[in-house]
Order: sequence, then structure tokens, then C-alpha cells
Amino acid sequence: VYGRNAAALSQALRLETPELPVEVNPAKPRRGSFEVTLLRPDGSSVELWTGIKKGPPRKLKFPEPQEVVKELKKHLS
Repeated sequence: VYGRNAAALSQALRLETPELPVEVNPAKPRRGSFEVTLLRPDGSSVELWTGIKKGPPRKLKFPEPQEVVKELKKHLS
């Protein structure tokens, strides 16, 4: 499940902000988590999405790609 959701989200982010590198976990993440973090050049980070405390149902743990894109745009402005 994490692979499909991560692929859809990373594609949406790449289309919206092609100048930013998007990195997806190379290995399976910990159970029950789906998180998206913006890493800034200065070393700071901003959590764009966390589904850890969301659900049930389980589908609430995964964001709609446009929700994360919208949040990313707020932090890039």
C-alpha cells in the first residue's frame, strides 16, 4: 500500500514543483505511518502530512496528493 500511495503523491509533487527533488523511502516504512516532510536547504524541516493519528478507517492515513501539494505551496511562498 505504501508504494502505491507514495508513487501517486511523488508524481503529483514532481509535476507541481519540478525544481524540487522528491525522495521516496527506498525501504518499507514503519507500520502505521505515512508522512511527508519538506527538508529545507538550511537543514530545517516542515511536516507537510502525517497520518499516524488518523483513522480508522485506514484510508484516512493517506492524503490526497493535492492536499500535500497545497501545503507544500504554503511553505514555499
